[in-house]
Amino acid sequence: MIEEGSKSSKATVEKRQLFMEMRAQNFDVIRLSTYRTACKLRFVQKRCNLHLVDVWNMIEAFRDNGLSTLDHNAEINVSRLETILSSIFYQLNKRLPTTHQINVEQSIGLLLNFMVATYDSEGHGKLTVFSVKSMLATMCGGKIVDKLRYIFSQISDSSGTMVFAKFDQFLREVLKLPTAVFEGPSFGYTEHSVRTCFPQQKKILLNTFLDVMMADPPPQCLVWLPLMHRLANVENVFHPVECSYCRSESMMGFRYRCQQCHGYQLCQNCFWRGHASGPHSNQHQMKEHSSWKSPAKKLSHAISKSLGCVPIGEPPHPVFPEAAERPQDLAHPAQLKPVSNNMNDTILMSSGAPTSTKSTLESPSRLDEEHRLIARYAARLAAEASNSTQCPPTDLSFSFDANKQQRQLIAELENKNREILQEIQRLRLEHEQASQPTPEKAQQNPTLLAELRLLRHRKDELEKRMSALQESRRELMVQLEGLMRLLKDEEQKAAQTGGSPHSSPSHSASCTMPMPIRSTSAGSTPTHTPQDCLAGVGDDVLDAFSQGVPRNLRNDLLVAADSITNTMSSLVKELHSVDDGLEDEEVNMRNGRDKVSAQRHYGNRHSTPSF
Repeated sequence: MIEEGSKSSKATVEKRQLFMEMRAQNFDVIRLSTYRTACKLRFVQKRCNLHLVDVWNMIEAFRDNGLSTLDHNAEINVSRLETILSSIFYQLNKRLPTTHQINVEQSIGLLLNFMVATYDSEGHGKLTVFSVKSMLATMCGGKIVDKLRYIFSQISDSSGTMVFAKFDQFLREVLKLPTAVFEGPSFGYTEHSVRTCFPQQKKILLNTFLDVMMADPPPQCLVWLPLMHRLANVENVFHPVECSYCRSESMMGFRYRCQQCHGYQLCQNCFWRGHASGPHSNQHQMKEHSSWKSPAKKLSHAISKSLGCVPIGEPPHPVFPEAAERPQDLAHPAQLKPVSNNMNDTILMSSGAPTSTKSTLESPSRLDEEHRLIARYAARLAAEASNSTQCPPTDLSFSFDANKQQRQLIAELENKNREILQEIQRLRLEHEQASQPTPEKAQQNPTLLAELRLLRHRKDELEKRMSALQESRRELMVQLEGLMRLLKDEEQKAAQTGGSPHSSPSHSASCTMPMPIRSTSAGSTPTHTPQDCLAGVGDDVLDAFSQGVPRNLRNDLLVAADSITNTMSSLVKELHSVDDGLEDEEVNMRNGRDKVSAQRHYGNRHSTPSF
């Protein structure tokens, strides 16, 4: 009894895990119900890893698990639903690279509990086939136009016309998703939902259905569906603009510009929460931006638009043929017989990829085209083989020609198969290479760019301070030159009088030592060596550092020069190790200035003769 109680409590915790994690995200602070619903469903989609499963892969999974042959109102139990989800996620792991594998068991458990809580609230343990198809086709990844095409294939008849009763059933099922994330009062199903989508009861074909669903704005009851796809597209969009409320220097996701306040822009978090500052009000009209364009690009686009180089309005979706396509059963390619309406899952698969660009790695449309080609050739082979068996023996030459054509077709198919395998291998290698990080991707990281700018700024400051210290060293050497000149004058006067230079008075002690003016514009990048700073210094100072000429105070001057050289070497080392911090650099600069002032004081003390 204790074990059964623990299992039931564990199952209850697993059912509530996804909803507890969603509540922890604090989505309820978003004041607009449309954004609040889209953010919650996007969180469920990513948490269950459904965003990695393309709609074409989902359709293929429906067909492989036999859902295409079942009626929409047929019921399946939870164990079969778990089997279907297991096949979907295990096939997903086979397509993903080894570095991006997902936790299959966790994804199955979270998604299964969410679907049961959404579509089996009474606890019968069964879900309808149409509920499973509607939920998975809506919440999976891929383009919204592909999802709507598949949904239309499920709610239309054999002539390609939408059945309003089936569309009403679709709204009942799909609007249970907002209700499951506690947004039922805003987007729950009502009896007037169909009328809000199609106010006029008329013949609805595929293009009309797409026009209504992808309009701006879309139907009110499904306004969260295109917004959820826009959220997925702008999650990694970077805007180098400062938010006018939170003062964040950059934005990720949506960007909102006020149409009344000049230059007032908000990030998506501040706009969703209703923040405003200054003269701006929440009642002002805001324009949503999903990308960033520099002023130069905006100007060029405006000029191109004015000259007619850019089309003013682009259609929201490609125009598809109005005639309904007859689905084919690829399991028996030799027969190629039409199937009933409940097998419309193969319509999109047989029609190939849409006219809009779609990634080859994300959908199996290219492989499906090859499958259809193989099916046609196989049908031709079967038809020609049956005709050849019915031919009379007198027509042997025609049979030989047919066999020759069949061998040629088989050879062409084998060559085509080898090309397909090579293309698959090439695409797999490109996908693995694309998944690896590159320096170009690292350069797009805002954090790395900010750190690089900070390091360059610190390097420029150190180079400027190094130039200033080199100039200070040159000034000190010029002062030493004046000191040597004074000492030389004292020695000459002492030699003339026959006395010691330290015992005879000298009027030159009152002479002022030349003090050159320091340049305030130091070079940002010093290209000269420390020895080049002695350019312009007199020969007396240079002779004071020579080994062969005896001078008074030579040792003192050598000590002063060594101190300055040590200070310069420490600054050069610090320039090459910028990451050590500005604190060490400031300490070295203070030590250098103390040494320079000490040497000046020492030189002035010895330049004054004693009386």
